[in-house]
Amino acid sequence: MNTSQSYAESASAPPLATRSAVFAYSVIAYAIGMAAIVWLIACLAGLCPLVAPPLQTHSTTGAALVDVGLLILFGLQHSIMARRGFKDWWTRWIAPAAERSTYVLTSGIALGALLWLWQPIEGTVWSVSEPTARIALWALFAAGWLYLVAATYVTSHYDLFGLRQGWYYLRGKPYTPVPFVRSWMYRYSRHPMMAGILVGIWATPQMSATHLVLAFGFSAYIAIGVAFEERGLLAHFGEQYLHYRTEVGALLPRFRG
Repeated sequence: MNTSQSYAESASAPPLATRSAVFAYSVIAYAIGMAAIVWLIACLAGLCPLVAPPLQTHSTTGAALVDVGLLILFGLQHSIMARRGFKDWWTRWIAPAAERSTYVLTSGIALGALLWLWQPIEGTVWSVSEPTARIALWALFAAGWLYLVAATYVTSHYDLFGLRQGWYYLRGKPYTPVPFVRSWMYRYSRHPMMAGILVGIWATPQMSATHLVLAFGFSAYIAIGVAFEERGLLAHFGEQYLHYRTEVGALLPRFRG
């Protein structure tokens, strides 16, 4: 068979029903992952309650322990499933084209569970009442999340969330990894998506104690996640990424004198 021929035309290619099922799975995983992110943003924007758990603790200590536990579970899911060793093991049982979608699906479920079970903690850390300052903070909030979304499209939004892998599999095309990107916001920040999340979770005119614990938890996860991601990117791109790291800041632009 010609090397340029798609494996969909090969006698050993997975049947169309299998490839269609994997693509449908990627669409469902994408929808669930996106729904969880939208739910988080809506909660932080005050459009729906951040906490309305089916079971509630009766003390601040108990609430804090539950919340920290939920954050740890969320962080473990994100960290373990992102490791190369886990991916190599996991794709022995599922189609490689479904690996990223499975990560997106479980991430959406983990985030949804965190928001559903998050325990309220009494207290207000700050409350901004001045109208101009409130508008500025909400504008910063919106800018952070829009910056995150824009950064996903600068690389490959659909690859990041598993749809591209499923689509290639459906069409019988071999998967090609997304190339190294150094354009737009990636010229100034190595992890603009993480920077957008940080702005989005901290920019608020009304910071409750409940929101504060969530913000600190996600900030800690981002700090740890960036460190692990740096190791993976360095191993994958080698000298190219090492040179990039010396020139561009992790989250904020690096200004040289």
